[in-house]
Amino acid sequence: MGIGFMDRWRARHGRRPDGTPPQPDEATMADLLAECGLLRELAGESGVQLDDGVSSLTDLDQLLPRWRDDPEVSEWLGNDAGLYLGTVLHRTVPGTAWRLDEHDRPLVVLPGGRELDVTAIGHGWAVEGSPQLAAAYLAATDG
Repeated sequence: MGIGFMDRWRARHGRRPDGTPPQPDEATMADLLAECGLLRELAGESGVQLDDGVSSLTDLDQLLPRWRDDPEVSEWLGNDAGLYLGTVLHRTVPGTAWRLDEHDRPLVVLPGGRELDVTAIGHGWAVEGSPQLAAAYLAATDG
């Protein structure tokens, strides 16, 4: 997927003695994944305050999707929207954790062990408007 900030973090921390790339600890990864710069910028320009709370997901769902005219923006915004959804889950659902899959794709691991590919959800939201981020949050926390 190519998460630039993850690549930059790894470059600063070098390789392990066995040659494999380092993996950030869960708290560091949560901080890195919470940045969501493009989404926070777009939201701020639209008057939406992203406070990492559940209500901000509804606020994002109500934005007019002007970014859909630019596929490159939609791609980056989809990543950010998914990471933001994951950040809200991580900060509001006790026991939720981040993990990177074998392709360095960030997954949210819910307390029951269920894993969510939040960037896939974010891409759906950015490109199609579905699922809505608030609905994805509710589906994740209901079952």
